Amino acid sequence: MDTRSPIEVRALRYLAQREHSRRELEQKLSRHQNLCAREELLTVLDKLQQQGYLSDERMAEQVARHRRSRFGSQRIVHELKSKGVDDHLIGNILPGLKETELETALHIWRKKFDQPPATREERAKHIRFMMNRGFSMETIQRVLTQAGEENS
Repeated sequence: MDTRSPIEVRALRYLAQREHSRRELEQKLSRHQNLCAREELLTVLDKLQQQGYLSDERMAEQVARHRRSRFGSQRIVHELKSKGVDDHLIGNILPGLKETELETALHIWRKKFDQPPATREERAKHIRFMMNRGFSMETIQRVLTQAGEENS
């Protein structure tokens, strides 16, 4: 016989689909206030953390790994903060993101453009695209410089 509350069952269903941060899961579950009181929700979240089903660290690592191929570290950090991940967990992941930042930026730039910008307008377009992907201006400059050297 299953002794789990309806809110715990719903939480486990969400966690079976993908990793969630505690704050993100709390927000999703609080939409279903007919299932439980706030105190019960917090108790369920504590229980899930203790059992290892809910982990902000694991979620942060998964987001970083999944987003790394498409986005820069600034965008990934912003996403993690919006999901309620603590700064110290983000700080643990950031060195790994920074380590591959230039390589990732070059790959994304080549996939989209593959030719260095010929005019100022094209250069601005390249920069805007890369900034929207979450890369720092320093990284973007290095990408464009390296691309220009390769085509010289």
